[in-house]
Amino acid sequence: MPGTHYPDEGVFRAIHPEEIVWAPFPAFPPAARLAVLVGDPTKPGPYVIRVHLPDGTRLMPHKHPEDRIYTVLAGKFYIGLGEKFDEAALMAFAPGSVVVLPGEQPHFHWAKSGDYVTQVTAFGPLGIEYVQAEDDPRHRSHAGNTAKT
Repeated sequence: MPGTHYPDEGVFRAIHPEEIVWAPFPAFPPAARLAVLVGDPTKPGPYVIRVHLPDGTRLMPHKHPEDRIYTVLAGKFYIGLGEKFDEAALMAFAPGSVVVLPGEQPHFHWAKSGDYVTQVTAFGPLGIEYVQAEDDPRHRSHAGNTAKT
């Protein structure tokens, strides 16, 4: 009996770094980039994405409906839990670290000490809801949700 594969996983393939396509993502600050590697995060099923946050960029408190597994690939990944951005609550993770984030857990990120790249593995569809609507770049009429400190 032939096996059933998830979408985008039925054929052996490799993705080389130079083939990765980085693009803006409407729910992120303008300088942040997202790359879809496997699957379709807009649909049900597994997906793998990468997120690049440039130095100083913040993602204000938000949550995702799906459970997520972050693997830190480059830089130092700062994440804090809670509904308010609190620098004292930030935890730092070096490359090679794996962070398990349950769905619906409010959290925030800050590229506090330079750019970072994480790889996110989850089952879609991908969702993101900001705790404060005014923090959501999709609701802003201007750029400027990137904070440098």
